[in-house]
Amino acid sequence: MDLPAGLSDRDLTEGLARFGISGPVQYAPLGFGDYHWTVAGRWFTSVADLTNKAHCGPDALAGLRNAMDTASALQLPFVVAPLRTDDGETVVPLDDRYALSVFPLLTGKSGSFDDRFSDEERDEVLTLLAELHSHEPPAGTPVAPVDSDGRDALEELLDEPGEWAGGPYSVDAREVFVANTQRIRDLLAEFDRLAAQVPPRRVVTHGEPHPGNLIRTPDGYRLVDWDTVGLAPPERDLALLDGDLSKYTELTGHEPVAAGLALYRLRWRLNDIGEFAVWLKGPHERTPDTEVAWRGFRETLATP
Repeated sequence: MDLPAGLSDRDLTEGLARFGISGPVQYAPLGFGDYHWTVAGRWFTSVADLTNKAHCGPDALAGLRNAMDTASALQLPFVVAPLRTDDGETVVPLDDRYALSVFPLLTGKSGSFDDRFSDEERDEVLTLLAELHSHEPPAGTPVAPVDSDGRDALEELLDEPGEWAGGPYSVDAREVFVANTQRIRDLLAEFDRLAAQVPPRRVVTHGEPHPGNLIRTPDGYRLVDWDTVGLAPPERDLALLDGDLSKYTELTGHEPVAAGLALYRLRWRLNDIGEFAVWLKGPHERTPDTEVAWRGFRETLATP
């Protein structure tokens, strides 16, 4: 994972001081999107690039704060919630682009996005989600829009792709995008058809409860990365689990709606297409992250 461009060690140190934290800092190249360090063997930091937080709304800093405040207010044992500064902030801006949150460093084993749950593990996660979805929403919980993040930008590219000359993958990415224009339009039409079938029920959802956001600790699973938390149909979370979902119905009485599961699986796919297209069209260099984006862009469009 690339280091954040333009962020100095001093910026990070000063941000940590707002939480009353100091000590040895070690970069942790984990995940995809945010940037992480461990501090003094006790804390885990997440530095968000606010330019890549479309799901947090037009004011990304305010939206990120709402999400982190919600995670903190939930007070559930499996929620890895952010620390607060002395003045009560869960998110500290480091400059105009980056913002810092700090979490306790857990002892356990994390997964990756492509991992698959065993039947027993899936039931454990469904039990966790059932408790989350049954929890009274804290005041200020964000509302997660049903429409895909960046849909407007994606539709603009479909109408007029223009020139793609931002970096080494731009020309090839444009060729792949243009060749799949009608297919993407068909996916958007299918998304709208499914959205019209989803009941209006809303619960507190995590948004991305895949194996990469779960840590197996001696006390069971812990769920991390709460910047996508929001009120939404329960299928928003359930769509990321394959196989038998009957444990959830047993615990909640809610039988997952097939159209909702299909909707949120398609939403994830459209988000990837839009995000990767905008990224590869714009300024970029050949880095491990852009290699992941280029590969993901092709694979997502090639999926039946």
